[in-house]
Amino acid sequence: MIDFGPVRTGRLELGDLGLGLTPIDLAQATRAMIVLFVDLLGDAVDEDVTFVPKDPGAEDPFAADAAETGLAWTLGHVIAHLTASAEEAAFLAAELARGVAPHGRSRYEVPWPTITAIEAARQRLDESQRMILATLASWPDEPRLEVVYTTSGGSVRNAPARFLGGLMHADSHLEQVSEILRQARVARTGGA
Repeated sequence: MIDFGPVRTGRLELGDLGLGLTPIDLAQATRAMIVLFVDLLGDAVDEDVTFVPKDPGAEDPFAADAAETGLAWTLGHVIAHLTASAEEAAFLAAELARGVAPHGRSRYEVPWPTITAIEAARQRLDESQRMILATLASWPDEPRLEVVYTTSGGSVRNAPARFLGGLMHADSHLEQVSEILRQARVARTGGA
């Protein structure tokens, strides 16, 4: 698993973390990330997927529906979101690797209200992993690492760094998923 701590603390840029990483390395990191989420789901049950946790800090300024900006996210919502973000980063990274100039977003998010069962959450993770790994297979033998995009924060990122951005975003949701599941178990078992 890749340690994103140095990037989060500002000691390292994501581009530096990606130096020398190959598609094989990125595939291994993807598999490791998915395993973390699948392991977290562990003994979760269907009702845990739609459980609405207490989240006083809930704020989503990018919500498609203004009524959802302060909505606490269910497990299904988080899974839909993190997989869509990782997929988008992977697809855009493949374009950079092929020499395609940055052109905007490439995002589709499975509607989160459709993820209502634990098997659906696991299936979404599996499907996402399959699609992300497929993007790595589309990288040329010699990726165009000089083709970059600039983030809204001013960081310059090539294909490996763009790809890692999706994994780092998913990684940032590990604690949230763990907390949702903790609250759901407490609610389901009466605190036992």
